[in-house]
Amino acid sequence: MGAIHDFIHGLPKCELHLHIEGTLEPELKFALAARNGLELPYRDAAEMKAAYAFHDLTSFLKIYYEGMAVLIGEQDFYDLSFAYLAKARSQNVLYAEIFFDPQAHTGRGVAFATVITGLRRAQLDAERVLGIRSALIMCFLRDWSAEYAMATLLESLPYKEWIIGVGLDSDERDNPPVKFRAVFARARAEGYLLTMHCDVNQTDSLEHIRQCIDDIGVARIDHGVNVLEDPALCAQVLERKLPLTVCPISNSFVTNSSQFAAIGKMLDAGMGVTLNSDDPAYFGGYISENFLLVQRELDLDGARLKQLCANAFEAAWLSRATRDAYLARLADYRG
Repeated sequence: MGAIHDFIHGLPKCELHLHIEGTLEPELKFALAARNGLELPYRDAAEMKAAYAFHDLTSFLKIYYEGMAVLIGEQDFYDLSFAYLAKARSQNVLYAEIFFDPQAHTGRGVAFATVITGLRRAQLDAERVLGIRSALIMCFLRDWSAEYAMATLLESLPYKEWIIGVGLDSDERDNPPVKFRAVFARARAEGYLLTMHCDVNQTDSLEHIRQCIDDIGVARIDHGVNVLEDPALCAQVLERKLPLTVCPISNSFVTNSSQFAAIGKMLDAGMGVTLNSDDPAYFGGYISENFLLVQRELDLDGARLKQLCANAFEAAWLSRATRDAYLARLADYRG
């Protein structure tokens, strides 16, 4: 399929912005529905995919949450996670930090322990069998109450050795970062690392990015491309070396722009921009497809593609020794 395709496929990669529920492919959805005695309103996977007609964040989230109804038992969460890790490893992802949304499950009666135990078993098996390492980031749903987020944080504490950090996702409209200031302060005190979504072209995007940096004190920002509209915020991102986890294919679905130009500007400015797949089962592209798309649009050479991978390993919540080992593999890569 071409030299650049082969080069990208073989790149040692790190993924930092991936919602495990967003990897629920239609075929697995049907299998889990059958396992759990559920009827889906589609004849087959093709008809289900055809129904993925969303034009903004809100319309996407409606379909996204509806699809989770098939996730009920521990084995369901295991199968979901292992399938993603196998797919990622096939694209030479060496390490992934995976978002999961416990409230989307506990809110419909699935126990927190069921969710995280299934995910954890898959992580351990994937590392042993496939050689891919991973970590979990627990996200709070920002369109639900801060009190429910705090209760979820407290519920996570018996499992905190399995969770590296916390994030904030779902519908950003009228749900600013500071709504969860106390939750994230408690999470930091418990030893969790912090990140937050600042989705693209939302109302008050710049103020939300500012709150993430100044009021919450995140270690990185998910999406966050609107930072380029404010030189002062750009200066803060550069000064604090805050990575940004950008998801070009998903952006093209929910904002009508894949943000290619923004990615190029971030690279040129020396920002820690990274490429990720977000919710690939719904947007039709895993991490390699995102790299291929950006390379084609920006005409990136091998050095720039490797820089994007290096940015991700630098941004990952890893020990210095582990990070350096991954970076050495990347530096040695010739394609």
